[in-house]
Amino acid sequence: MRLVTWNVLWRFEPDWRARERGIRSTLERLRPDVVGLQECWATSDTTQAHVVAGWLEMHAAYAAPSLPPVPAPPEHPEQAGVLLGVGLVSRHPIRRLQRHELPVSHRQVAPVAIEARIEHPETPFDVIVAATEWEPAYADDHLAQTRLLAELLSVDSGVPRFLLADLNCDATQPEFAPLADVADDTWDLGGGSPGAVTLSSAVPFAPLEATKEIDRRVDHVLIRRGSDVAVGAASVIDTPVDGVYPSDHFPVLADVHLRA
Repeated sequence: MRLVTWNVLWRFEPDWRARERGIRSTLERLRPDVVGLQECWATSDTTQAHVVAGWLEMHAAYAAPSLPPVPAPPEHPEQAGVLLGVGLVSRHPIRRLQRHELPVSHRQVAPVAIEARIEHPETPFDVIVAATEWEPAYADDHLAQTRLLAELLSVDSGVPRFLLADLNCDATQPEFAPLADVADDTWDLGGGSPGAVTLSSAVPFAPLEATKEIDRRVDHVLIRRGSDVAVGAASVIDTPVDGVYPSDHFPVLADVHLRA
């Protein structure tokens, strides 16, 4: 089974429609079983998660708001009235959907994580999708949010549990520590490259001002410790599509085996 997590950069510049074509091409090539999407857009008609599910003939769920806040005023007309949230796409039916508010003390609106049971025919499992704070000045919120995600991931629900998240920190930073206490990283278990990054200054529109995150592996596929899961491989996709990077983040994929 293939799990993918990807921050897809909402409708921010550059040219979100061209980038979305690259997102489609990449996901159709990867053929994932579960995708966690961060910075995922939603209009009154549909959501990016449901659009992706339509491409792949899969199921979808969505929740908002998430981080970062949407621009006010909009930077271009196709941002007007559009939400930013997190999405889940699954080859198997999505059940028991829950929405969890992440703690904030600096922002007026709390971002959310979504949790769901995936009804895999042999072994059901749980997935949490989230994005956390990134501002260095809000490090206390960042740590509080990863602590809550660690609490959610550590719940013994009787099935394997996964976190697909843009955590805005790598495994060496203090905000990752609560998760390191309760989770195994598919990157380590799957032999991912030690030098890989998911927010790279090589991308022309990378947020170089994000000094806490740039050129680090800040996007993660984590497993609740004690889950009966084997990891075959883990990697990132760090190449453009037709000359265009689909996002400022690279997707992370993990090939896992659920033991029935």
